[in-house]
Amino acid sequence: MVKILRLIIASAGFVAALLFGASLLETSARAQDASKVQITTVVTILGPKFSPPPAIAKEDVVVFSGKTRLDVVDWAPAQGENSGLQLAIVIDNSASRFGLGSQLNELADFITQQSAGTEVGVFYAVSGTVQAASPFSKDYASVGRTLRTPMNPRTDNSPSVYMSFSDLVNHHWRPTGGRREVLLLSSGADGMNRGPASPYVQAAVADAQKAGVIVDAIYTFSGGVDQSMGGQYGQSNLKELAEETGGYNLFDGASTPMSFQPYLQQLGTALQHQYRLTFAIEPRNKSKSELREIKIRTEQHHVDLRYPKEVFVPVAAK
Repeated sequence: MVKILRLIIASAGFVAALLFGASLLETSARAQDASKVQITTVVTILGPKFSPPPAIAKEDVVVFSGKTRLDVVDWAPAQGENSGLQLAIVIDNSASRFGLGSQLNELADFITQQSAGTEVGVFYAVSGTVQAASPFSKDYASVGRTLRTPMNPRTDNSPSVYMSFSDLVNHHWRPTGGRREVLLLSSGADGMNRGPASPYVQAAVADAQKAGVIVDAIYTFSGGVDQSMGGQYGQSNLKELAEETGGYNLFDGASTPMSFQPYLQQLGTALQHQYRLTFAIEPRNKSKSELREIKIRTEQHHVDLRYPKEVFVPVAAK
């Protein structure tokens, strides 16, 4: 009988220890989860040559920051109640007025083809800032009528289209919680720094990543500046801004394309195949927000994933 009692007591102690250990693990897990913040970003998935991709499920998506695998909280198609989009069309006022004409009609047609959840705005990059030709609106016909040929007066050219872009993102664009995307029409030449690694380009990339803005670009010839040695970096500037923010450098030829239609069609396809990805990440700095590099992978083959290379991570709530 004594042996049986000892066994019962020992067993009870063992179970209590297990429960206590489990409680500690649960408490530790809760504390760790409490130190994390949830980040939502937009991922574009396409098949080869802008073809529709296969279906991608939450279980197919893996997110890393460095070597740390992050918890995927949600993966939702940007459709229905998640379809909200503000699309800003930004036209560099230094674009050649002789090289950008009939393409504006194609832009107007593209605007009218947007889905019901999309608001479109038209802006011109001038004097280091932006002028709103049309605020964001779902009255697509009215927005399309505000498109005009760039004036191309040297006095109104933006010293850097990237300064104008940052001004739009930081001062003229109120966050709505939905998707935010820019179609930038520019030569990409930076009048403030015509060499490689322009700080204004890098600042524009950081501002876009902090604000969750995706940039797609179409090269447009701007005349004299493109003939200078500095103009040779314009196309690489556009590519950097687009790819670092999760967008597409849709055209990088030597002159304004005769037609925008094929590139606008590619952009339309991309907008229809976007997902809102939410993941949990632990801030490295407990007192200061930061941009963090991420990598997103999927087991699906023959798909192209576009997403911002860095995301804004705020300080965790105390």
